[in-house]
Amino acid sequence: MKLYNTVLRTAEAEQIIERSRFIAHVSPVESKEEADAFIAEVRKEHRDATHNVPAMVVGSRFEIQWGSDDGEPQGTSGAPIVQMLVNQEMTNLVIVVTRYFGGIKLGTGGLVRAYTSSAKLGLEAAVPCAVEEVDVLSYEVDYSSFNRIQNYDFAGQAHLDSISYTDRVAFDIITGDQYKNSCKELISGFTNGQAILKNERKDLKKIPL
Repeated sequence: MKLYNTVLRTAEAEQIIERSRFIAHVSPVESKEEADAFIAEVRKEHRDATHNVPAMVVGSRFEIQWGSDDGEPQGTSGAPIVQMLVNQEMTNLVIVVTRYFGGIKLGTGGLVRAYTSSAKLGLEAAVPCAVEEVDVLSYEVDYSSFNRIQNYDFAGQAHLDSISYTDRVAFDIITGDQYKNSCKELISGFTNGQAILKNERKDLKKIPL
């Protein structure tokens, strides 16, 4: 089940607009504290920049939405980035767009376009992804049974992960709640009921969009 959209990794992207240099810094976060720390780090690295415009959305229901214009005209930078993130249903991430002023004023409309387009470039570099809740079934089986399981076509309903070979084979089946019981039946059938279900849990998985 899909929970929300976010980004896969920390990344940067840069563009020049009317001689001003815009650098977007993007990172996934799990809390406001993580976002604040990332913002502080970027501001320290680019302390000589004209502006370091921060924006964050945190929480599976977008509970925290915050941005600052950092000296740019009100409503031209931080707020439009936050609005763009919410419109794209993206959360648990932070963006800082650094600007080195190039001497040419962009006007309010130009600033909005410059900051949002820079943020979009940063998001692309950070790889947008969906966070889904999955079921993880951890099994242990003999080698002949595992060969049958490994050659089975799950038709996109499940896949094998974390395979470990010792005197037996340990592995995880990653699947959705709607396919969990059918996976259990399949494994039982392939092993004549001899498979050992070591663990069963819910987990979160990031899937690139």
